[in-house]
Amino acid sequence: MHLILVYNSPVMINLFWIFYGIVVTLLFIILMPFYYVIRVLQRKFIYGWKEKLGIINPPNLGDKVIMYHGVSVGEIIALENLIKRTKEVFPDYKLVVTTGTKTGQDIAQKKYKEVADYITYFPFDIPLCVKTFLNKINPSVVLIAETELWPLFSRECNKKDIPLYCINGRMSDSTFKLYKFLKPFFKHVFSQYTKILTQSDIDKDKIIASGSNPNKTFVMKNLKFDIKRVNADIDLGQNGFRVIIAGSTHHGEDEIIIDMFKQKLEKYTDIKLLLVPRHTQRIPKIEEILKSRELNYGFRSKGDNFKDFDVILLDTMGELSKMYSICSFAFIGGSFNKTGGHNPLEAIVYSKPVISGPSIHNFRDIYSILSRSNAGKVVKTPQEFSNYVEKLLSDNNFYIKACDDCKTVFNDQQGALDVVISELKNIL
Repeated sequence: MHLILVYNSPVMINLFWIFYGIVVTLLFIILMPFYYVIRVLQRKFIYGWKEKLGIINPPNLGDKVIMYHGVSVGEIIALENLIKRTKEVFPDYKLVVTTGTKTGQDIAQKKYKEVADYITYFPFDIPLCVKTFLNKINPSVVLIAETELWPLFSRECNKKDIPLYCINGRMSDSTFKLYKFLKPFFKHVFSQYTKILTQSDIDKDKIIASGSNPNKTFVMKNLKFDIKRVNADIDLGQNGFRVIIAGSTHHGEDEIIIDMFKQKLEKYTDIKLLLVPRHTQRIPKIEEILKSRELNYGFRSKGDNFKDFDVILLDTMGELSKMYSICSFAFIGGSFNKTGGHNPLEAIVYSKPVISGPSIHNFRDIYSILSRSNAGKVVKTPQEFSNYVEKLLSDNNFYIKACDDCKTVFNDQQGALDVVISELKNIL
């Protein structure tokens, strides 16, 4: 007992963090040159090094700053509505958004260019970089998405009395095993946080078992589900037909979709296909595929409709999300290649079941929720895709249940955004 008290004394804790900082800094200095050489040999560029070292030049942000961090694409997309709402509710505060990856940085620059006051990279978790970064940004509060723990960053925030939140927190089974094994260490890290807000009770229990204080760990649900329907009156002549949408398709996926549709059309004469390539410059190639399969097709830009055509190509910009309102179910593209998928919730919000290929790493957490019911299905092969479409088309009871599951999942997961805004109101 005496040893435990000594170990947990303020002096020992401070010595621990000093020792940890020295070790991490030495490892960084030793290993980074090797990492750099390996990246060069692999012909892979290294982005954001200067910023990650804390060498940043932000505008004059003042002393009222809200900072959001999302490591990569999925987290940055999840934060979109929250960041925009934060700007509305706290107009006197400057917004800083940071990422850890180049792809995340690109998305952040695209989505938040007009919202955020400064967008940059998150610093390396070594003492000098963290201190330099925080001194220049001087945040009033920091919110980090999805349980990305940076020990020295969290420690420095604690020393500077900067409220630090983990929001939309989640923990995979593999991560849980590691954190639980190193629980004494992560208990110290979690203790630096003001609150841990998780996506589910399961995530909450895992994080508490990994060392987080139960009195500071709460369920907020999932930010990605805080989207709303786009109100639109769409007439593509869809009445009396069952429309399948293939949204945001990439190279190699159009053949899969078109071949499946042609096969089903021979059996189900009431189905139609709305094909939406992610990049419109690929439309001539898609036309060649449609012609080779002898399918008649029209274009949204020309006002064509399903009374005259079996397939319509959506060749206009910014209309996909509202088009999901007219479909029976949807295939979400970017999932039969290495893109990592696109947002299935744009269809789920209209209570329309979704199907995706195996590449879903950008939205893995969402699919883990959808796949617990019939709201979403991840298939491994084109044949499995065809089989599942057959089930949706042939079994009406199954289809109705899938639509109901969409409503249930969506309603169960909403409300996260308001939880975070409420927390900000309490501390700012």
